[in-house]
Amino acid sequence: MSPELTILAINAVFVGFAYGFAYPMLRVRTMNRLALFDLIIGSAALILAGLLYYGSGVRFSMVLFDTNWLFFSLVTMALIEIIPATLYMRRHGISMMDDPE
Repeated sequence: MSPELTILAINAVFVGFAYGFAYPMLRVRTMNRLALFDLIIGSAALILAGLLYYGSGVRFSMVLFDTNWLFFSLVTMALIEIIPATLYMRRHGISMMDDPE
C-alpha cells in the first residue's frame, strides 16, 4: 500500500470510529464538546501517522505539490471529516455558534 493510501486509511478509520461509534454515545452535544473530542481523535491519528513516517523522508503527493506526512495528514483528515461532521451537527442540532446558555 502506498504511503498516501496508508494515511488516508488511518484517517478514514479514525473518522469512522468517531462519527459512527464514539460521538453518538455523547450525552452532551455541543460544539465545544465536539471540538474537544475531535482534537483527541485527530491527535491519535496524527500520532499513528507519525509513528509510521516521522523521520522517514517519505514525500506525500498533494496533486499539485509534494509535502511531508504531517501536512498531508492534517489536510486529508480535515477533508475526510467535512461531510460526517456536517451531517452529525445537522442531525443533532449543533450550531457553529453554540450558546452555552
